[in-house]
Amino acid sequence: MIQCPNCGYRWETFKNPLPTVDVIIERWSKAASQPEIVLIRRKNPPPGWALPGGFVDYGETVEAAAIREAIEETGLEVELIHLLGVYSRPDRDERFHTISTVFVARATGDIQAGDDAADAKWFPIRSLPEPLAFDHADIIRDYIQWREMAGFQDE
Repeated sequence: MIQCPNCGYRWETFKNPLPTVDVIIERWSKAASQPEIVLIRRKNPPPGWALPGGFVDYGETVEAAAIREAIEETGLEVELIHLLGVYSRPDRDERFHTISTVFVARATGDIQAGDDAADAKWFPIRSLPEPLAFDHADIIRDYIQWREMAGFQDE
C-alpha cells in the first residue's frame, strides 16, 4: 500500500514485470561465409555486449518498440521478419524482472552506435564477443537453432 502524504488516500500497488524487446538484426556475410548479427556494447550497467533492445513505452506495440530501439541503438532501419520468442525468466536481468519479446529482423543503412550503445558492430554468429549481457547467449543459441530448423541454407 502507498499513502498520499497530502490527503492520506491509500492505494494498492503491484510489482509487475517490465515489458522489453530485443532484436536480432541479421545479414549474410560473404567474407565470413556465415550469417552475422548486430551486437551493441552497453554504455550502462550491466556491462557487456547485447542485442539491440529496450523497454516498451506506454501505448506502444512491441513491434513498434523493436523498430524504435533498433534505430536508436544502431542507426539501422529494420524490417521485422520473425517473432523468435518470449523470454521471461525472472533473473534474466539482474536489476529487475523483465519479459522480452524477441524479433529477427533485416536491416538497411549504415551501422552507428547511439542512445545506450557505446559501440555497435556486426559479428559472425559463431564468433561472438564476451561477455554477453542478460540471457542473450541463450537467445542467440535459440536463433541459431531456429535458422537450422527453418532450413536456411548458407547463402
